[in-house]
Amino acid sequence: MDEERDLVVFEDDAGNELTMEVLDYLNYEGKEYAMLTDYVEDDKRSEDDPVEVFFMEVVPVGEDQEEFVPIDEALAEKLIKIVETSDFDDEVLEDEE
Repeated sequence: MDEERDLVVFEDDAGNELTMEVLDYLNYEGKEYAMLTDYVEDDKRSEDDPVEVFFMEVVPVGEDQEEFVPIDEALAEKLIKIVETSDFDDEVLEDEE
């Protein structure tokens, strides 16, 4: 059975769409962050392909929407260290589904 993916579509300044996959969410200092990577269909990604990970702040907008806001490099480095060096499962937000 295929697992449902959490995909987000962004638009760059030139109007091009970029689809990102949310790998996970985590809380840090009272804010929610998303760990994202470029979306590639399952049958097109090789296990040897490197996976680049990005972090963005998740900001609620209205009742049922959220906005993904870029963060600075220093904060991204802190979040990377949390993921790499700590018990990440304790910091991950549980999926509400």
